[in-house]
Amino acid sequence: MYLSPQDLQQVVVFQNATEDELQLILKNSVIRTVEENEFFFFQGDPAQYLYVLTSGQIKLMQSNPNGQQVNLRTIHPWQMFGALGAVRAEAIYPASAQALEDSSALAIKGEFLHKMLETSPYIAFDLMTLMTSYIQEMQTRYRELATERVEQRVANALIRLAGQTGIRSEKEAAIVLSFSRQDMAEMTGTTLFTVSRLFSEWERQGIIETGREKIKILKPHDLVRIADGLEK
Repeated sequence: MYLSPQDLQQVVVFQNATEDELQLILKNSVIRTVEENEFFFFQGDPAQYLYVLTSGQIKLMQSNPNGQQVNLRTIHPWQMFGALGAVRAEAIYPASAQALEDSSALAIKGEFLHKMLETSPYIAFDLMTLMTSYIQEMQTRYRELATERVEQRVANALIRLAGQTGIRSEKEAAIVLSFSRQDMAEMTGTTLFTVSRLFSEWERQGIIETGREKIKILKPHDLVRIADGLEK
């Protein structure tokens, strides 16, 4: 797979990098491909590489000692993930990166990018901005867990995903998401049973339609009302 400097400028962290810097990054990286349900790395592995997803879709998930999983974030093409090794030497990955479909990513040695950050202030600033946005999103999700009912959390997650990755259907007025009920349970800190119960009720009301690892949002305004705690 051939990548150009212009391709890399789609990555938020590299949007202000010079062409020479982008060429240098490409020369010091390799493309890695994994199949659906396989992993780019596991929680606890040494964070030797950071990645830029070039195709497919992955999820970052954490597991506790009992095996319970939480979906921290879903990554889409031209987003960076696993960047701790570029910030801190001898870091470990705090989460596993599992492919939701056949996926490819540019693997960049963390040590190499760390050295580049010392002489490239724009890249360093944009990396800091990206990490700040992730922290803000996690703070929002923590607030939702602490203060909102489960139906509000699930509705908020659907709305957030629709804005990040939703595809508008050409055949009908719907927003299509490529997530399973289990994915939604992991994202919102609840159970598969609870998500299934909510989805069944929302399907009955015509708000959503679900299929195998697909969710169609038919009435986004009704989801917003649920997220805000308002009765339909």
